[in-house]
Amino acid sequence: MSLHLGDVAPDFNADTTDGRIDFHEWKGDSWAVLFSHPADYTPVCTTELGRVAGLKGEFDKRGTKVIALSVDPIEDHRGWAPDIGEVTGNALNFPIIADPDRKVAELYDMIHPGEGDTSTVRSVFVIGPDNRIKLSLTYPKSVGRNFDELLRVLDALQATEKAPIATPADWRPGDRVIVSLAVSTDEARKMFANVEERKPYLRYADAPSA
Repeated sequence: MSLHLGDVAPDFNADTTDGRIDFHEWKGDSWAVLFSHPADYTPVCTTELGRVAGLKGEFDKRGTKVIALSVDPIEDHRGWAPDIGEVTGNALNFPIIADPDRKVAELYDMIHPGEGDTSTVRSVFVIGPDNRIKLSLTYPKSVGRNFDELLRVLDALQATEKAPIATPADWRPGDRVIVSLAVSTDEARKMFANVEERKPYLRYADAPSA
């Protein structure tokens, strides 16, 4: 199944390290990050899940729930969890989906063809409060993800959902934003502070307050 930005994230029922969930019900009206890792008891995945556990407060500040997935059974997830805490210093504090029948992995197209096995690649889906996919990323199995970038993207997505703006390259909270092309410069000057027209199609402004 090929998923696109704006599609409704498929719902599913699954066992997790926190018990059985219905995904949409578990997510509620929060933002969510669903990310897959190739396998338990592997080096890159251990560092990644520990990093996410260490960022729990940052995801909480953004009203975002995090959930991981691999095709390993629940017993392996639970057996591996202490290693994550020992190696990274961050105890696991979010659920991991057990997907041994690959139902969820196939639903979200997380299997990398031609890799010689049926484990998942490093997929990331950011899902909005409306259950629609706002962003998707796929990394190869050999490359660990940058979760600081994921937080930056969450900030940008949440900012652009609230106002008719876009974010320029390398934008971070506090930086100036770009006014949407759907808004005229005259309208923009009524809506935003310190509007600067660099080109008719490129207008900067101070980011609106939350």
